[in-house]
Amino acid sequence: MLRSISRRDLIAKFRVLGFGGPFVGGKHQFMKKGILKVRIPNPHRSDIDATLLKRILRQAGISEDEWNSL
Repeated sequence: MLRSISRRDLIAKFRVLGFGGPFVGGKHQFMKKGILKVRIPNPHRSDIDATLLKRILRQAGISEDEWNSL
């Protein structure tokens, strides 16, 4: 089960998974692994909720099990 996460923790976990960044691009920053680019939310006061996290992970091709094992 996914839980809400802070932007800082999201970036840290993506780095553990081999993504670089975040890089500036358009309206949102993104992280990159090879040719794969994953948009990440802009900084806000609140955490990233589980629904948005699920969409980000789907875009990155990361399973919930893989994410939760970090």
